[in-house]
Amino acid sequence: MLTVYNCIVNQHDLRLVALAALICGISCFSAVNLLHHISRSTDRNRLVWLMIAATSTGFGIWATHFIAMLAFTPGIPSAYDPELSVLSLAASVALTAAGMWIATLRDEFDHHLVGGAILGGGIAAMHYIGMAAFEVQGRIEWNLLLVAASLLSGVALAALALRTVLRRPSLSATSVGALLLTLAICILHFIGMGAVSIFPDSSIVISEYTIEPTSQAFAAAAATLVILVLSASALWIDLRFRRQKLEVDRMHGLANAAVEGLIVCDGNRIVSANDSMGKLTGTLAAMLNGTELDGLFDEHAVSGTASLEGQPREAELKNRDGTRIPVELIARSIDYCGKPHNVIAVRDIRERKKAEQEILRLAHFDPLTGLANRRSFSGRLDAEIASMNRIGNTGADVKGRHLALLLLDLDRFKEVNDLYGHGAGDAMLQRVASCAAGVLRPGQMLARLGGDEFAIIAPNLPDPQAAGRIAGAVLAAMRQENRAAVGGGLVSASIGIAIYPLDADDQTSLISHADTALYRAKTEGRDTYRYFEASMGAEARDKRVMEHELRQAVARGEFYLVYQPQKEISSGRMVGFEALIRWRHPERGEVSPAIFIPVAEDSGAIGQIGDWVLEAACEEAVRWENPLMVAVNVSAVQLHNPNFSRKVHETLLKTGLAATRLELEITETALVKDMPRALATLRQVKALGVRVAMDDFGTGYSSLSNLRAFPFDKIKIDSSFIKAVDTNGQVAAIVRAVLGLGRGLGLPVLAEGVETLGELKFLDAEACEIGQGYYLGKPAPIEAFDDLTGLGKRASLRADRQGGSLLLPRAFHVLTEA
Repeated sequence: MLTVYNCIVNQHDLRLVALAALICGISCFSAVNLLHHISRSTDRNRLVWLMIAATSTGFGIWATHFIAMLAFTPGIPSAYDPELSVLSLAASVALTAAGMWIATLRDEFDHHLVGGAILGGGIAAMHYIGMAAFEVQGRIEWNLLLVAASLLSGVALAALALRTVLRRPSLSATSVGALLLTLAICILHFIGMGAVSIFPDSSIVISEYTIEPTSQAFAAAAATLVILVLSASALWIDLRFRRQKLEVDRMHGLANAAVEGLIVCDGNRIVSANDSMGKLTGTLAAMLNGTELDGLFDEHAVSGTASLEGQPREAELKNRDGTRIPVELIARSIDYCGKPHNVIAVRDIRERKKAEQEILRLAHFDPLTGLANRRSFSGRLDAEIASMNRIGNTGADVKGRHLALLLLDLDRFKEVNDLYGHGAGDAMLQRVASCAAGVLRPGQMLARLGGDEFAIIAPNLPDPQAAGRIAGAVLAAMRQENRAAVGGGLVSASIGIAIYPLDADDQTSLISHADTALYRAKTEGRDTYRYFEASMGAEARDKRVMEHELRQAVARGEFYLVYQPQKEISSGRMVGFEALIRWRHPERGEVSPAIFIPVAEDSGAIGQIGDWVLEAACEEAVRWENPLMVAVNVSAVQLHNPNFSRKVHETLLKTGLAATRLELEITETALVKDMPRALATLRQVKALGVRVAMDDFGTGYSSLSNLRAFPFDKIKIDSSFIKAVDTNGQVAAIVRAVLGLGRGLGLPVLAEGVETLGELKFLDAEACEIGQGYYLGKPAPIEAFDDLTGLGKRASLRADRQGGSLLLPRAFHVLTEA
């Protein structure tokens, strides 16, 4: 160490030594800064940064050496070999480049040390080749121990410098690394210089091709200028890089705040991606940098990022696991790091696609059963009809091809909902769908049209009878399900069949005819199927026309009422009237109630008609001077309407009729449909003061429990029991039993259909209280009974005075004469 110290202090110009150390420090600080850029650069830029860093460092090592050599004053003539001087510079640059390349190839300990060692070897190679270029008029001897010490210190410090810089990049690590590298160069140089001993020898001649130290000084100055330029460039680049990094980090932070995936592209190359994009692709966002858009999306979607400007486009994103994710792309141009780039927003539309599929499914399929809905059914039926028409237009034979439409409707399905709830009804519909679908062949379609209505489209049938076999198989499957079901099976079904083109030549007619056949199947026993027949069409059309006309008849004023008297049989006293509806159609004329009442009940129009009858009868009865009863028939639809009792109350208030003068006639059939509801309604009506009569007793269920459970005020024996009661012993016995039942319950009994004197005498003899029939009075407009209602009382009194007697009811005269 003393030798080295003496060499530096006594044999060197310390000012030049300080200059050499300064240049060495500048070049080393520049080198470690550039080293960071090498480690962060991609393959395309890596070589450029490597050459800049190696050149700056190599020139710094070379300039440090030769400036320090200029500071060395051996006291005898000296010069420098130009070729070896250049070789030393080349060796310094080459080995420095190799060391930096290896050190930054991988971020691992061994690469850092090996690369640093090679850099140290470059320092040593430069020094000793440079010393070989030094020619002096004397003999040079080397202290090998110091040579080894210089090599070891230079290589170790260089390796430690690169490890410090690359292990954890920071300002402090950069400063320490630059200091260690400066020490590596300086210590190797000055220990190496201390290993040299020069002995003057005048016999040694300096070559004429050498360079004088003054010229070498200019070369060192030029090298120093290169170092300063490169260092300034490196500093400028480093500052620019830091600004860019700050901008990139800021933009990356903003991008990470976005829920959507964002990528910044230079052309088709990705330069930045946010974390949301990494999640979409299933990889780290940083790993996407430098990749091409074609690696993430299909080529068509990203054929030109300019085409994405402002226009959303759907594409498929390739996930790392091989799956494809539907996304929506939209691009905008931005200034990124001082250069125009495209930022592409990548929106995950899997949920939207799922929602679209669900909407599409709901638009075409029934959500409960999963079957095609009415819309899909209509489209398929149109397509099948069009297909058969196209085949026919080509001249091909379609006689062996038939298209069958089967309409299926469950029997008494409403009772299931009413008794067990809609949950049970839904489960039943699902089982029906499963049964029906299980017997169909490929190409045949089952659809749910709504409620308990299903339809089957069966194309390409060889004959019409094949449709019947399908219907039979469906019904058989449902019966089998009934037998296998635990705790109650399916309800039965009725099926109507129409064939194209035998029965119809368009969709509307085909559906209408199948519906007509379905109605026939229901009316002929249910749990069966029927083919459409031409005669059914006329009946169905007439029924539908009548249904439509009935809905308009009230508004058009086509209904009117007639009244049939009800009298005490023993005295002939008038007790009231039964209001009976009639329909005077402008084209059909007088339509019998036996014809239009069933149609009104099936179509649901009976509710509107019944309300009109109730209001019209009450309005008429309130005008009578004699407070006679008025009886009005009530249908099952009205009785089971939750608002019926309120309707009765409102009618009484509106017309002003006393509640005790109104009598509602209810059939037993109407009661049993929903007995709890009917009982509740009748009790509400009774609470108003309205009387209730059981109509057509003996023809319905005739349950004695009904008489006990329901608050009836009167029993009406059906006219079928009164006919020939005076001559038929069995009928007479039934009537006597009913009359006895009425007396036992304290209920008056009214006999309907009294048409002969014999029937009247029999009823009088059996103490039947009230009678009604043609013998006692035919149904007629109320004007025909003005003398009974009191509206014609004054005219009658005048006529009686003129005639000398007061007219009595015909029934009273007949009984007294008898």
